[in-house]
Amino acid sequence: MVNNRVIIVGGGLAGLTAAIHLSKTGNEVTLVEKQEYPKHKVCGEYISNEVMPYLDWLDVDLNEIGPVHIKKAVFSTVDGKQIQCDLPLGGIGISRYALDNTLYKTALRNGCRMIRDSVSNILFDAEANCFSVVLSNGQQLSASVVLGAFGKRSGLDQKLDRDFIHEKSPWLAVKMHYSGDYPDDLVGLHNFDGGYCGVSKVENGAINVCYLADFESFKKYKNIEEYESAVVCANPHLSELFDNFVPLLEQPVTISQVSFAKKEPVENHILMIGDTAGLIHPLCGNGMAMAIHSAKLASECVNDYLESGVSRQKMEENYADIWNYNFKKRLKTGRLLAAILQKQGVSRLLLRTLSLFPSLLPQIIRMTHGKPLKIAA
Repeated sequence: MVNNRVIIVGGGLAGLTAAIHLSKTGNEVTLVEKQEYPKHKVCGEYISNEVMPYLDWLDVDLNEIGPVHIKKAVFSTVDGKQIQCDLPLGGIGISRYALDNTLYKTALRNGCRMIRDSVSNILFDAEANCFSVVLSNGQQLSASVVLGAFGKRSGLDQKLDRDFIHEKSPWLAVKMHYSGDYPDDLVGLHNFDGGYCGVSKVENGAINVCYLADFESFKKYKNIEEYESAVVCANPHLSELFDNFVPLLEQPVTISQVSFAKKEPVENHILMIGDTAGLIHPLCGNGMAMAIHSAKLASECVNDYLESGVSRQKMEENYADIWNYNFKKRLKTGRLLAAILQKQGVSRLLLRTLSLFPSLLPQIIRMTHGKPLKIAA
């Protein structure tokens, strides 16, 4: 059995960020990820500027990628009524293909050990006060701390018998890159019957289109193209965009069984980060920043445990408390907004209200976003 101080299960945005943070602060880190880099992932590919000070502290240089700076947002209902506003903090458009690869290279430079495999089980030995992480090839790794960053829904969630895994997950997410004419500084959030679609630029002039669809309505159609033509493009703004965009990928990237149910940030002594701890509705446009922020919070709690003598119980309590303080209300707001937008009459009333009182829209955006992250000296 190979001994490691910290094992991170999952090498997405949160897992890679935590690996960089913990290795930067002098910890021995092993990250287990089954897929290779770079890779496309279903994602809105917009990051709020709130996390930029933290990425700078991690020595993650995004300038070499050439992200797009986004300052405005536009929202439209199914019938095409729309409202636009300035984003309170602004953000950047950057693909997961480029961002995850940059984070991966940074983690390697920091000395993180990378294992290309999947994890079949995570076991905690209370007597020995350590974990055993079982890989698919049967190899076992031991660790003082394990961070769970294995995404929206995983076989490990079933192994851990997490509560949300027993609930229905009726959402399908679809992402595609296009070329075409679209403003660099604008993120669009467009409602359609049974879902909503985000549109924004990323690096190299590509346009990311990512939408969330109710699987019950989606399965009535033969394929994605037929569904987009009949349902998504019923919104005239989306119809115009799809008519003028040219696909850059061979086929869309999809993920099913997307769950927005409440999750616990700590399960079986594992600190959960990113989507593994909780997933905000894409219409709130801030999932990437939340994943990065959660990695920061978990890494700080782990450092307190490993370096300052804080007990495991106290570490877990501290992380759960600080996670809920930062994200619980934002997730609740996201679920509420999603419920409103699924009711066309209510969403039209909301838009009329926002048209009369346009200052309300930035306030709603602030409810799903955080403040710029502070870095301890």
